[in-house]
Amino acid sequence: MSLTVAEVEEALLALSRRDRAAVIQRGLQTLDADADDASQEEIDAAWRDELSRRIDDIENGRVQMLNHEEVFTRARDAIVALGQ
Repeated sequence: MSLTVAEVEEALLALSRRDRAAVIQRGLQTLDADADDASQEEIDAAWRDELSRRIDDIENGRVQMLNHEEVFTRARDAIVALGQ
């Protein structure tokens, strides 16, 4: 028997919060398994490259740094805008 997306969603929402989290986590793990089969070393190297690029952007003034108050203000404003 094949379930529709609506049926799966209904069944998921009928579960307890803990069970929903477990089902969702398992679903996400299956998505990760379908991703590129990159080794941990390749993943680590990609993150090192990304961090180096970001540090270089900061040190060379290519990005605008914000203090945490401004970040939270912008985040709150964005959330409010979504609700409108």
